[in-house]
Amino acid sequence: MALNEKRLIVSEFDFDDVKSNLKLFLEAQNEFTDYDFEGSGISVLLDILAYNTHYLGFNMNMLANEMFLDSASLRSSVVSHAKTLGYETASNRAAKAEVNVILFDSVKTTGTLSAGTVFTTSVDDIDYQFVTAESFTASNSGSQIKFENIPIFEGTFVTTRITVDQTDVDQRFVIPDNRADTNTLVVVVQTSSSDSSSTTFTKATDISQVSSTSNSYFIQEVENGKHEVYFGDGVIGKALSDGNIVVLSYVVTNNTIANTASVFSNAAAIDTVVDVSVETVSPASGGAGAETIESIKFNAPLDYAAQGRCVTAEDYKTFVRQFFPNTQAVSIFGGENGSFDNTIGVVSTPEYGKVFISVKSTTGNNLTDAEKTRLVNDLAPFTVASITPVIVDPETLFIILDVNAQFNSSVTTETPNTIASLINTTLSNFNEDELKQFNSIFRHSKVVGLIDDTDVSITSNVTRITMGKFFTPTVDSEVGYTVNFNNAFFHPHDGHNGANGGVLASTGFRVSGDTVNDQFFDDDGNGNIRIYYLVAGVRTYTDSTAGTIDYDTGEIKINPVNITSVLNVDGASSDDIRITVIPNSQDIIPVRNQIIELDLTNTTINVLQDTITTSSSGTSTTTTGTPVSGASSSAPISSY
Repeated sequence: MALNEKRLIVSEFDFDDVKSNLKLFLEAQNEFTDYDFEGSGISVLLDILAYNTHYLGFNMNMLANEMFLDSASLRSSVVSHAKTLGYETASNRAAKAEVNVILFDSVKTTGTLSAGTVFTTSVDDIDYQFVTAESFTASNSGSQIKFENIPIFEGTFVTTRITVDQTDVDQRFVIPDNRADTNTLVVVVQTSSSDSSSTTFTKATDISQVSSTSNSYFIQEVENGKHEVYFGDGVIGKALSDGNIVVLSYVVTNNTIANTASVFSNAAAIDTVVDVSVETVSPASGGAGAETIESIKFNAPLDYAAQGRCVTAEDYKTFVRQFFPNTQAVSIFGGENGSFDNTIGVVSTPEYGKVFISVKSTTGNNLTDAEKTRLVNDLAPFTVASITPVIVDPETLFIILDVNAQFNSSVTTETPNTIASLINTTLSNFNEDELKQFNSIFRHSKVVGLIDDTDVSITSNVTRITMGKFFTPTVDSEVGYTVNFNNAFFHPHDGHNGANGGVLASTGFRVSGDTVNDQFFDDDGNGNIRIYYLVAGVRTYTDSTAGTIDYDTGEIKINPVNITSVLNVDGASSDDIRITVIPNSQDIIPVRNQIIELDLTNTTINVLQDTITTSSSGTSTTTTGTPVSGASSSAPISSY
């Protein structure tokens, strides 16, 4: 065979490329001449060689990828890499509620609420089961046995018993259901089948604190999303003895389905007592699926960097995501950058020694008081002693758009209505992809560009913005309020637009002493908030010094006012009043616990045919299209 001077391209592993390279190789020999004929035997052999090379190349590439955490795609590989960093992957999380259980009995001196006690509830007309994961006792007081703040979990209470057999070198203590919530796991070791004495083991969280006699267990995720419990070797942690019985008790859950459940009742008598009352302390929340591959790859390195303590903002974010799996986004800021007041929210005054944590939940709801308390308690062992964590609610800053777009009818068959709908979809996607997160900046130029790119027919657009925030008044009480936008307001000069309401507007409300007129807020352009009502479209002011507005800082202070009721907002009943203002900048920057979100309900989209378009004859045409608008705001909106 002649010397083959043509080199194979060994970096290509696609089937067609491999076969092509093999044919290229065969061109230099004379023994096989029918290699390029698809029906020949040698062609079949080339197919086999090409497939074999393709599979080997794919497997080698997969093997290389699985060697690194950031490129691994198999869950088993990702979990294994996370283990080397000391990271424990999160299991399924059961929806958790807290209740008070009262047994009405005049005979019993004490009562027991056993582990696995069943409670029932309903969400959207579907029944669910909640259970206790451990036992509780309480004493009788006044013919009542009251169990307070009892945690209950959605799911089924399961107990698994495994006898230690030291002759079995491969023995493992695996929780058999991958839907188990390991947070509810209780590990008890019974001495033997003939000796019922037992010891409760606790999960080891700091190996430096585990001695040879410590009753500690360890846990790790294994195959198929299950979790394995393992014990010490007599050097690090107490070793088990032959004949010991490992008792694993846990809740098998359906994760998210029972979140928001709020009314519970006992499924049967409790400690033989039939007359039972169940009071809800906090509704169910926190149900979540097992940690995703993406979450593990993101959190494991951060957890390793945190080294088991909360010091930096990233440390706190890592631990918050572990303790509250329904976390969508977290904002952390130190007290040196501001403080928190329950009445006015986050302010710029420093408060040293505190770290403020704002959590946006995947459910869209703020954390309940019980969840906040639980999160602070979970963080406590990992925080610096001199630092106090404080949970604050996210504040949403709404952006209302006024879009005026022009289109060239000669390059599209779409109607103005259709184009307006396309623009609305563009804005909705931008809202979901770019906003609704902490530190997400609204860039006006980007939005204008996205609108222009929505359809080839759109020639230009002029988009103006208005900012909006809500506050909840204390009805029938004379109370003052502070609403802080933390973005400057449009104020070219003193007295700007004072005759037409300035730059501030609001939805309506009623005040004490006037049961007829709907009242609104505006400003006079000189830093004063005013209250007025409309008579035949004309503003009649009832208070021209109802508060102050700082155009530079974006802070609005409303003097004490007795608000008796709130009008509908966007056509629906509401407990809130919306304040809208015109910003000084078209780019809106959130600070601390602020989240920017487009208010698409009140966004207006007007689409008109461009007044200068070229017809087929080369002459210009002028056509007025029909504006397409979103729902208008219920509040009078000030003009620029």
